[in-house]
Amino acid sequence: MGFELFCATLIALFLGAVILFGGYRLFLILLPIWGFFFGFGLGAHTVTLLFGQEFFATVTSWVVGFVVGVLFALLAYFFYAIAIAIVAGSLGYAIGVGFMNLIGFDGGFLVWLVGIALAIVVIVITFRFNLQKYVIIFATSVGGTLVIVGTFMFGLTGLTVAKLAENPVQHALSDSPFWFIFAIILVIAGVVVQLRANRAWEIEPYENRI
Repeated sequence: MGFELFCATLIALFLGAVILFGGYRLFLILLPIWGFFFGFGLGAHTVTLLFGQEFFATVTSWVVGFVVGVLFALLAYFFYAIAIAIVAGSLGYAIGVGFMNLIGFDGGFLVWLVGIALAIVVIVITFRFNLQKYVIIFATSVGGTLVIVGTFMFGLTGLTVAKLAENPVQHALSDSPFWFIFAIILVIAGVVVQLRANRAWEIEPYENRI
């Protein structure tokens, strides 16, 4: 079991690094996966707030999360504009929830509302100023960082995946400021590497696949 966990950890760290430093190049491949995991988390989080339950504590939250995740994955695969909106929205939601966690709010309707509001703001700004490339780079840098830091915290601190997914910023700060600083450094490194690597490279948007 120890060897299996070690192998799983290495795979997770490798995938996190690939997303962190190569997310823009792999964006079209990542889209359905990204859509599923964001939809899964958003659906489960919403159910948690509506029914006052713990994150991923009931079958309902898992089922709703799965259904929303599949829906987002399909939309991301078939419609490029919606895919961009999902990525931008996930970035805004993560920033909103992370900021609220940072200032001491541990879940609740207000945290969810701020996350949704920031998601809408980031989506509007992305399309209004044609920032798709930079939003994708920043979002994948954040996503890769979350995978890497989450994997380390899961292995070294004993936190469950559900707890990390529910409130990663607060758990990182409560365990040690090192995790938060480490995450900031990784995000900056990912953004810098991707900007340099993709200075003259652009994603070719696909036509609607329906």
